Amino acid sequence: METNTKPYKIREKAEKEAGYRGLIRAELADELYDGILTIVVAQKKYRDPDYSAKQLAEDLNTNPRYLSAVINSRFGMNYSSLVNEFRVRDAVHYLTDKRYLDKTMEEIGTMSGFSNRQSFYAAFFKEKGEAPHQFKKRHLAK
Repeated sequence: METNTKPYKIREKAEKEAGYRGLIRAELADELYDGILTIVVAQKKYRDPDYSAKQLAEDLNTNPRYLSAVINSRFGMNYSSLVNEFRVRDAVHYLTDKRYLDKTMEEIGTMSGFSNRQSFYAAFFKEKGEAPHQFKKRHLAK
């Protein structure tokens, strides 16, 4: 019986440097940054669960890779994290505003732009460290 004495072929994960990041002119990056803020934040496109990074790139007349590079470099996160951050901010507002006491967690998630309860709870927990219902209970007890 022969044993295999060859070591496993394990490659170290190389740091991935996206070459296209260096190709984006600063003026273009500034323009895209302003456009992202205008569309995603001011126009509240983050509330549309079907609004994708691809659609945003089309609306800004740019390449999705350039858009991704600008979001990564200027916001320090990816598209999903960016929109979820604003969705969670909306959810916090709805959870702490007494005018929305009659709303269910599902309704608050939908109003904030989440497509389902699971993605709402996951994003909320990631951002706030607790489930939405726990957050609501704690804040309304004050």
